[in-house]
Amino acid sequence: MKKFGIIAAAVAMIATAGGATLTQAEEGKSGGTLVIGTTQKARHLNPAVQSGIATAVPGTQIFATPLRFDENWQPQPYLAESWSVSDDGKSITLNLRKNARFHDGKPVTSEDVAFSLQTVKDNHPFKSMFAPVTGVDTPDANTAVINFDKPHPAAFLAMSSALLPIIPKHVYGDGQDAKTHPANSAPVGSGPFKFSEFKPGEYIILEKNPDYFIEGRPYLDKIIIKNYKDPTSLALATDKGEVTMYPFLGTSKDIARLKKSDNVIVTDRGYEAVGPLNWLEFNTKNEYLKDKRVRQAIAYAIDRNFVVNALLGGQSKAATGPIVPGSPFYAANAQKYDLDLDKANALLDEAGFPRDADGMRFKLTVDYIPNGSELQKGVAEYLKPQLKKAGIAVDLRASPDFPTWAKRVSGHDFDMSMDIVFNWGDPVIGVHRTYLCDNIKKGVIWSNTQSYCNEEVDALLLQAGSELDQAKRIALYNQAQEIIVDEAPIAYLNVLPYHTAYSKKVGNPPMTIWGAMAPMDEVFLK
Repeated sequence: MKKFGIIAAAVAMIATAGGATLTQAEEGKSGGTLVIGTTQKARHLNPAVQSGIATAVPGTQIFATPLRFDENWQPQPYLAESWSVSDDGKSITLNLRKNARFHDGKPVTSEDVAFSLQTVKDNHPFKSMFAPVTGVDTPDANTAVINFDKPHPAAFLAMSSALLPIIPKHVYGDGQDAKTHPANSAPVGSGPFKFSEFKPGEYIILEKNPDYFIEGRPYLDKIIIKNYKDPTSLALATDKGEVTMYPFLGTSKDIARLKKSDNVIVTDRGYEAVGPLNWLEFNTKNEYLKDKRVRQAIAYAIDRNFVVNALLGGQSKAATGPIVPGSPFYAANAQKYDLDLDKANALLDEAGFPRDADGMRFKLTVDYIPNGSELQKGVAEYLKPQLKKAGIAVDLRASPDFPTWAKRVSGHDFDMSMDIVFNWGDPVIGVHRTYLCDNIKKGVIWSNTQSYCNEEVDALLLQAGSELDQAKRIALYNQAQEIIVDEAPIAYLNVLPYHTAYSKKVGNPPMTIWGAMAPMDEVFLK
């Protein structure tokens, strides 16, 4: 068997399951209701056809996946009690638990794995995630062999969290469109919690699965995911104890407020695989922005320390490239665009855009995601006076709602836009999509909306995506990042200040690399 990227230690052997206990987990006690607060409104509860936090948090409780990951980026058994990788890296054999059942009592089989993977491949927006899959063999009910046309080291992370929920073929295989299937709003899974009730925009109620395949779990009797109209009201509810867990807490004033609470613990752990980046992207087809010197100048004109410390209250960290610090693939040596207005002005002069009598060179518009006042509108408003120092006039263009913003950006009808994009664990899943030439797809948000294309970057990313040697893979991604950062299709600003606030009564809070987008079968109330 071959070593396989970041999970080398685990796939160099055949993993075996026991209780799938994660590192340093406390022995829990049964009973109680966990109330999770959110401002995210789920459209439905099936992560197989929908990405995003709103679907992932409940979806990972309802649906089990082949694997789960611990806090050290290592895969752990879940529905697959063991696995092996072929010597050429072109197939992964999953040995499924024999005691796993869906919530309606039907057994989970290799046919369900094959059906689920094909459903995700056909419907999920992350097309690169399972693009190399050529098919799944099912020699018996408890063995699934996933075949690839080339080695695919991202496959293990893609088989965890919300990315490969195992959905029942006997429910979804009735010929209806998976994206609009009625079961999406009343799903049947095999995870630690069963669907009970869903009132869109208000709440989701999940109840303990008494027939869960890991003995003695879950500990909780119930999980209620309750919607709040805004982060401030949710923070107040958390402080008062009405909410026992607030994941994806991202506003600096609310983080600071809850850190002062006597009854709440606040941590930034659990978002390592999410890799959430806040950035300013450029339309490289724009008459000014097509010159990389202009893009570099804008990057040099932005004071990331001011963004992190003044605008975000010191609760965030600066971002310097396509991959977040903390990832095994982060390129620490890539160019850093520290604030340098002299260099910014010199680059703009060199690019042939002198100041006019008013001291300005040209005008650009900045779009931003609505309803993200601190990270989006707040930073966009900062850019207006800041870029003026380099002679660039900035107009802010507000969108009335998210679909309007998404249509503008995905339609390449923008000059510059603020955006928030996740790494999703492995670069193949969440990073490649932003830079590959063949992912310049009008109408598709969170694709290569900058129209950036460099064949050398393409070659490096594609080679890294199928390289089994971890050191070589890291080196390839470092090369790609150095080129991308130099060419600056994006000015990277900060890592989102995601935190989890939870009551001191909560034991084993979700601290793995997927945080609250992982099964909470070990969480308990003290």
